[in-house]
Amino acid sequence: MSDRSARTPFSNIDAYWLHIDEPVNPMVITALWGFDQPIAFDDLRAIVRDRLLVFERFRQRIVEPRGEGRPYWELAPDFELSAHLHHIALPGEGTQADLRDLVSDLLSTTLDRTRPLWQMYLVDRCGTGCALIMRLHHCLADGAALSHMLLGMTDEGAARAAAKTQENHHAPRSPLALISEMARAADHALHEGWELITHPDQLLKLGLSSAGAAGKLVLMSPDPPTPLKGPLSIAKRAAWTGPVPLADVKAAGRVTGATINDVLLAAVSGALGRYLRGRGVNVSDLTIRAVVPVNLLPPGALPDGGNHFGLVFVPLPIGVTDSVERIGRIHAETSAIKRTPEAVIAFGLMEAMGAAPVEVERFGVDIFAAKGSVVITNVPGPREPYSMAGQTIRRAMFWVPTARLGLGISILSYNGEVQLGILADAGLVPDPERIAVAFHHEMDEYIALARQVGAV
Repeated sequence: MSDRSARTPFSNIDAYWLHIDEPVNPMVITALWGFDQPIAFDDLRAIVRDRLLVFERFRQRIVEPRGEGRPYWELAPDFELSAHLHHIALPGEGTQADLRDLVSDLLSTTLDRTRPLWQMYLVDRCGTGCALIMRLHHCLADGAALSHMLLGMTDEGAARAAAKTQENHHAPRSPLALISEMARAADHALHEGWELITHPDQLLKLGLSSAGAAGKLVLMSPDPPTPLKGPLSIAKRAAWTGPVPLADVKAAGRVTGATINDVLLAAVSGALGRYLRGRGVNVSDLTIRAVVPVNLLPPGALPDGGNHFGLVFVPLPIGVTDSVERIGRIHAETSAIKRTPEAVIAFGLMEAMGAAPVEVERFGVDIFAAKGSVVITNVPGPREPYSMAGQTIRRAMFWVPTARLGLGISILSYNGEVQLGILADAGLVPDPERIAVAFHHEMDEYIALARQVGAV
């Protein structure tokens, strides 16, 4: 019998992300680190044991009481690292296409709820090197918190955590707090323009009641029908872009008077327009909404596990082919959203649904999903190269779960570059690599504009 004192109850918001998980909608965050040289599996096992398992959550399983009652975490009595850490070789010729097929297969699978909700795969034969694919359920934590935890496995993360331990030897602190401090990238450039109002007194200054804002969000009209929306299938498809220099994105923002996020959203919007036109869709005057997670932790606060973000719905002018006009419209929309409590209200609604019966919760999720067509999220990574087991992480990307939508686009900055991961439902978007190509065409236009005025 388990020790009841060791149980950790779920928060309502974490229960929300657990309960909407299903075979056609796995709520799993998948990340990939690529290396130019192989890494010994024994070295990886030692790193995971010593640097990741210090977080108790990675040794805990979920228990859902029969009948009513909130799920809780408890230490898995039969935890074995070998059940979570796998060593495989890339099939085929070890090409990018082979890697894409492997990631797609993993994205199509759920995690075993009888065990702690994470898996890792060390993949050999990726060119001359290897890849580490990490899959973690969203109910463990949000993307920012999981990023901090995973960075704790790196050589730099471990060194800085050890230094902090030495500095604070008179006041021991949790490993998560120590590792989070070394990743104080919350002020990273990719968060420009996303400061949201998070305090009740500020909501009152806006003259908005929470009930009124919630009503506005609930009564928002559904997104128009496009091939991006429809019934989901189990099979998912993965794609990714090549890296784009962050300096070029910044330059494009300077010449258009927009933020880095505005530039990236405008490029994604243009890419989706190109993709839909390529499928014969008339996108004239078409606007769809992106569901964008927004961090709600107070400024300077460090993530400590769990989910601490709300959602905003950003209109994307898919039908606007002029790149400057498109970025202007998106800048106006994001500037207006910053002055509203939309993200806070969405967080409150999700938290309320997490406390409701599962049937009610899923109905609420469907309401949210009807109002958007694509999830777009970003997580800032280190500004300098990091390494693990002495090998430099050459590339980093991730794929966000889509929460009942058919398309998710994840933006990650790392070592002065930006790269997109694209997750698509195979029945709706069977060829997401075309979106990746279209994104590069759009970014080329913005970079060329910046070069014309000497900003690059």
